[in-house]
Amino acid sequence: MRLDHLSFAAGPDGLAATAQRLGELLGKEFTDGGIHPRFGTRNRTLALADNTYLEVVEVLDHPASDKAPFGQAVRARSSLGGGWLGWVVAVDDIAPVEERLGRQAVDGNRHRPDGHNLTWKQIGVNGLIADPQLPFFVQWLSDAADHPSAGTDGQISLACLEIAGDPHRVSEWLGETVESPLEDVKVEWVAPHGTPGIIAAQFQTPNGLVRL
Repeated sequence: MRLDHLSFAAGPDGLAATAQRLGELLGKEFTDGGIHPRFGTRNRTLALADNTYLEVVEVLDHPASDKAPFGQAVRARSSLGGGWLGWVVAVDDIAPVEERLGRQAVDGNRHRPDGHNLTWKQIGVNGLIADPQLPFFVQWLSDAADHPSAGTDGQISLACLEIAGDPHRVSEWLGETVESPLEDVKVEWVAPHGTPGIIAAQFQTPNGLVRL
């Protein structure tokens, strides 16, 4: 179990402008990730050190976005002006998570602009919708060489996550202590005074620490 990626919902200016704004702050351009046809969304990604990445995601005007929980989550966050959607944990075998949560994972895929199709299984987005401090889970089916973090020069890394929430609640959801997927990431837990979830993320860049 490890941190896989952070997800940021596009604001009212759209996917390209949001990704450009964040990329300028971090000092590196995002890559066009393509479309999630099952979820009615599309993204742009930025590879980070330690096999993690940052995505900016936007909902499409497509029926899938009304039916798929992930599309619903992105639409809801973007309708509030955009911002941090959540964090995602990768597991080697999603079956124990399915058993613990009492439901089946769904198939996910993303068609990159180069025509390559990335595939994975995911579960737990409804938990994120109900309680945004909770991550959802993915099991990658594509080769590790195709992971969105591949090819990074390691110059940008996640230094700290600021989360409004309860680490004990998140540990219950994970089925392990929250330190397991976040052992290499500093986490500042803040008692929520409103909606729980990611408040900010701090990144170490060649130009110093950047807080988004």
